[in-house]
This record gives sequence, C-alpha cells and structure tokens, in this order.
Amino acid sequence: MRRRNESVTVEHERAAAAPAPRDKGCSLRHSLRLPTAAAPADTGMKRPLGRRHGLWFRLRKLIIWLLGVYIAIPFLVKLCPAIQAKLVFLNFVRVPYFIDLKRPQDQGLNHTCNYYLQPEEDVTIGVWHTVPAALWKNARGKDQLWFEDALGSSHPVILYLHGNAGTRGGDHRVELYKVLSSLGYHVVTFDYRGWGDSVGSPSERGMTYDALHVFDWIKARSGDNPVYIWGHSLGTGVATNLVRRLCERETPPDALILESPFTNIREEARSHPFSIYRYFPGFDWFFLDPITTSGIKFANDENVKYISCSLLILHAEDDPVVPFHLGKKLYNIAAASRSFRDYKVQFVPFHTDLGYRHKYIYRSPELPRILR
Repeated sequence: MRRRNESVTVEHERAAAAPAPRDKGCSLRHSLRLPTAAAPADTGMKRPLGRRHGLWFRLRKLIIWLLGVYIAIPFLVKLCPAIQAKLVFLNFVRVPYFIDLKRPQDQGLNHTCNYYLQPEEDVTIGVWHTVPAALWKNARGKDQLWFEDALGSSHPVILYLHGNAGTRGGDHRVELYKVLSSLGYHVVTFDYRGWGDSVGSPSERGMTYDALHVFDWIKARSGDNPVYIWGHSLGTGVATNLVRRLCERETPPDALILESPFTNIREEARSHPFSIYRYFPGFDWFFLDPITTSGIKFANDENVKYISCSLLILHAEDDPVVPFHLGKKLYNIAAASRSFRDYKVQFVPFHTDLGYRHKYIYRSPELPRILR
C-alpha cells in the first residue's frame, strides 16, 4: 500500500508539474501575438524619424559644401588670374556645336568664302568673306582669288568684330551678315586667335593685332571703297583699340559702329547682371584687379578720346548683358571729346518693347535707314 501510494503521489506531482495541453497552446498563441502586434508600431515610428534625419543631414552637408565653394572661388580667381581671363573671353564656349567652319554654306551663306590668314608666326585665324547680294549669282563656285578680287568692286566693306563666346558661325552673327549683304555690303569677319578654328592663345593685344591684320588685308584689296568697322559687345573693345591705332597712324576707317558697347571692362564686369559676387566684400580686389593683371582693359571710354571718324552707337534698352546705361555713358564721353568735333556722333536706342536685347538689333526694320 505504501509503494502504491508513493507511485500515485509521484504521478500526481508529475502531472501537476507538466502544463496542460490547452494552456500550452494558449500561452504559445499569446507569445506569438504580442511581438507581431508590437513590431509594426515600433518600426513605423523609427522609419520617418530616420528618413527625416538623413535628409536633413544631406541637405546641411550640401549647403555647407556650396557655401565653401562660393567662398573659395574668389580666392581661386585671385591666385589664378588666368581663370578670370577665361571668363572674360569665353573662347572655350563654341556655339553652335558640330558645325564645320570651313563650310559657311552649311549656315545658309552660299555666297561666302572661308579663308585662313596668318597675322603672326604660330597664329592662324579663320576668316569669312560674304559678298553683297548683287554678286551672289556670280559668286557660285568661285575660288578664293575671285572673292579677294571682288573686294575691289564698287561696294563698301564692313569688318565685323564679334563678341565673346561662340564663333564667326554663331546664329545671330550669320543673320547679321545676311542683312548687311542684302544692303549691298561686303562683310568680312573672323575668329580671333583661340576662338573657333583659329590657332593661338587669346589676349587683348592679340585680338587687336588680328583685327589690324585683317583690316590691312582688306585695304590692300578694296582700293578706294569705304571700309567700316562694326564691333559687337566685347568686340567693341577690340574695335576701339583698332580704330585708335588706325587714327594714330593717320589711316582711319570711314566709320565706326558700336553695337551694345560698354565703357571699360571693369565697369562692365561690375555691372554685369550675371555677376553673383557684385556685393561680395572686396569684389574689386578679388575679381576686377585680376582682370587688369591679365592685361585686359578694353578701355572704350579712353579710346574714343583719340578717335577721329564718324561714330554710330546702337544699344537696346533691354540688353541683359551690357547694361544700356553704359552705352549711353560712352556716347556722352564721345560726344564731348574734341577728337569728334569734325565728325558725326550718333546714339540710336531701341525701346524695350522691341525685345532686341543683346544680340537681335539686326531684326530692326529701321537698320537700313540708320546705316544710310
């Protein structure tokens, strides 16, 4: 009896110690439910906070990086004046791309010949010569010698000096050649050394010498035909440099035309609407002095005091690149100069409503009358 009671007692204790099957299933289900119910709630709280923190960190990092670049650029320009010279010339910007400058006919200039001249050793410049519309039919299929001889015909010649960036094949420049050709002018234009397919390193002295070489080349072939010089934007600086030298050697052109001119390169850089550093402390020291250090002045305001030929200034009031007031200021300086006392000085503004801006004055229906 004692053994039986002991065995019963042991079995009873084992049964009590072991959990019942129903309790095991309930506790298992309970243990499975709790984590699955809690996990989504915790993850949902962490993800937005993590994303916001990551975005803010990246944004702050970007702002700090941009601010560092903004502050570093002035010092970089000051230490390397050649950078500022590149920004003035923009000769590395070739627009439009993928055109063959040897084939002006691809730009609709079927009456144009491409030349190459050599102003100096190791310098070669590409030149386009567009004949007057009256000679278009005769110009078809002709070689360079025919075009050179055509300069001696009874038509005036315009030497066109383009601005910075692009090439002699720029869209607005090509349209101007067509307009001037239709008005009966020979148009001779070229890319300065370092522009387009011209060989050499750009500089103000080099650009002026290239223009002088082309002018002398024209005069040697044009005889007594009038020769006018037309400069646009940065080309106005080259034009006044050239005409001042021509007047000093007593071989002035018949007239000088300045489209969208400025007074000097320092004032133009200070007034340029795209200059984000105009209000930066030490702007002159950081940005303008390196331009002068690079030998770049383009002092139109000084040059006009030594020019003795007729002067025509064209400027659009809505010009976003060279502010209108600089062209007006240059006119006032020229009109008061003694060198122009025997010559006509004229300023022609174009109203904002016309929308000619910096490079579309060629669209003016008044241009033929103005030039006459």
